[in-house]
Amino acid sequence: MPDPQPPIGPQLQIGEVAARTGLSLRTIRWYGEVGLVEPSARSAGGFRLYTDADVARLLLIMQMKPLGFSLEEMGDLLGLVDDLGRVEGADERAALVERLSTYHREAVDRVASVRRQLDIAERFATDIGTTLESAAGTSSPA
Repeated sequence: MPDPQPPIGPQLQIGEVAARTGLSLRTIRWYGEVGLVEPSARSAGGFRLYTDADVARLLLIMQMKPLGFSLEEMGDLLGLVDDLGRVEGADERAALVERLSTYHREAVDRVASVRRQLDIAERFATDIGTTLESAAGTSSPA
């Protein structure tokens, strides 16, 4: 079996990836441990090396996380995106597109839920601010 081709393009060490994504080194390593984002290569010294595609994958995970997608769902969706980039047959592509549309509907529903939660949180912040202003006005000398 031939050796896999080395990744094309710049290779970033994990610290550079962390700086680009805002993720901690520990989180990036953990995503590798659970199989969501494997480093594309290793340096001669054994350091993880990531490509721009790996960074894009991490950013996609970051977008899914606040919507409460499970690790299994994240892995399935990432695999689906990978498969869409490789598939050539129309029937297989249609099946993948249908699965992707299911995730899209779920994401839209979850965004709506997060917006509802944010509305509640904003009302709370406004209400506590009003209470603070009232309390400060009553206890302050005029």
